[in-house]
Amino acid sequence: MTRTKRRKTGSSLLGSKPVGSKPVGSKLAVLLVCGLLSSAAGKKPEPYAVVAGTVFREDGFSLPGASVTLLPKDVPKGKKLEAVSDARGEFAFRVPAGAATYVVKAARKGFKPAEKEASVSGEGRVDVTLLLSAESK
Repeated sequence: MTRTKRRKTGSSLLGSKPVGSKPVGSKLAVLLVCGLLSSAAGKKPEPYAVVAGTVFREDGFSLPGASVTLLPKDVPKGKKLEAVSDARGEFAFRVPAGAATYVVKAARKGFKPAEKEASVSGEGRVDVTLLLSAESK
């Protein structure tokens, strides 16, 4: 008894596919075209800084669901950014790079609001920790 070898049909990157699989080529082609178009535009990504931090309760546990607001201190009619702290009490804002001072405010129902200043210089990251104390009943 002799065995015959079967040839496996593999998929190429541009469209042919083995039976029972999804086409890979069309997705790859779209990604390549998008990449070429974005690099052809010649736009450099604008530099930015990050103001990030965590909201905590008095007992030291993180506080998810707090409303966090970022206001530029130097600019009277600056753009106000808002976020909600995640399950770990964390938040982050992307701001233009350069020297600027921001006021970070956090509030949540049942807690006294807190605020801190954050100074950004260049493209760095500034961490802010906010501690909210429970309102007395």
